Amino acid sequence: MPEPFKNLFNPNMIALMASHLKRVWSQFDEPGFVAQATNNLEKLELKERANQIEQALEDQLPSSFSKAAPILVSSLHPEDDVDLRDTSMDEHGIRGWAILPMTQYVGKHGLDDFDLGLDVQKELTKRFSSEFGIRHFILQDQDRALATLSQWAKDQNYHVRRLVSEGSRPRLPWAMQLPELIKNPDPLFPILEQLKDDPKEYVRRSVANNLNDVAKDHPDQVAAIANQWMKGASPERKKLIRHACRTLVKQGHANTLSALGYKKPQVTIEDFEVLTPKVQFGNKLEIELTLCSDSTVDQDLILDYVIHHQKANGTTTPKVFKWKTFCLKAGQSPTFQRSHPIKTVTTRTYYPGTHQVEIQLNGVKLGSKDFELVME
Repeated sequence: MPEPFKNLFNPNMIALMASHLKRVWSQFDEPGFVAQATNNLEKLELKERANQIEQALEDQLPSSFSKAAPILVSSLHPEDDVDLRDTSMDEHGIRGWAILPMTQYVGKHGLDDFDLGLDVQKELTKRFSSEFGIRHFILQDQDRALATLSQWAKDQNYHVRRLVSEGSRPRLPWAMQLPELIKNPDPLFPILEQLKDDPKEYVRRSVANNLNDVAKDHPDQVAAIANQWMKGASPERKKLIRHACRTLVKQGHANTLSALGYKKPQVTIEDFEVLTPKVQFGNKLEIELTLCSDSTVDQDLILDYVIHHQKANGTTTPKVFKWKTFCLKAGQSPTFQRSHPIKTVTTRTYYPGTHQVEIQLNGVKLGSKDFELVME
């Protein structure tokens, strides 16, 4: 069984973190910090552990941020070109998950010394990521923060460039939302434009995730960007665009599908069967589909299926699932089979009764069948 995620914050990590802070500032109360940061640690979840470490930093560092900032920066691991996602702290300085409470501390205490606070976040992100902490600055003064991020988009360190797009995501999971950018994402687009052909996929994927966030509120704008970026696009940029548009593709957003080269399908369903019209919870829904091309040319197709799940109040809610992306040759009639497990998941509560499975091709609904879910 894998180690719980929360155990990334553990007594050994906290003790090593304290030793580095003591190394660069002799007045640092190393035992006091460790005692405070590890208090009842085993009872706390990941976010609570990070918050407790951040509070210990607040209590043990100088009250003046201008004095605390150089201590934090001096305690850091030397900058090097490594993948930080699986990197842990060592004897050379602080990096890895220990950076998270430090970014929170800077986000909380560095706003009154705005430029210095941003500079510290930039150094921290080179050792892990400041994607959560930087959001305090965007919320405090969006124009000023985004102006700095725009400059960082040209930074030589790809972790800094990735922070530009990841930290400005309007709906970054597990983080504070950025309501002004949810309402109006226009300030983001010139910044993302700078990063769309970044040499690092790590950065490009973050750009895609940022646009996918925007797509949830402004689908037409993202479709227009996709259409523009597809012109003369490299394979790497095309991959970015497809990932950015994944939610819109699932939704069958016409302008997005057109931008990606997917036209209205000239296809009919020759046969569509639910092979398991009654599904016992814990088993699988089995479906079979035969399509027939009505076109004289080959067609690029995205085949999805939509399950309309029964809710407690008797209504249904749809969920799109990916099936297959393929080229349908002219005159072809291929047959596809799919097994879909109906089992316990954390994101859904199942209810017995009539459900529906629907076929979606390039966003166009082509037909549906019912099946019965049995919970006993």
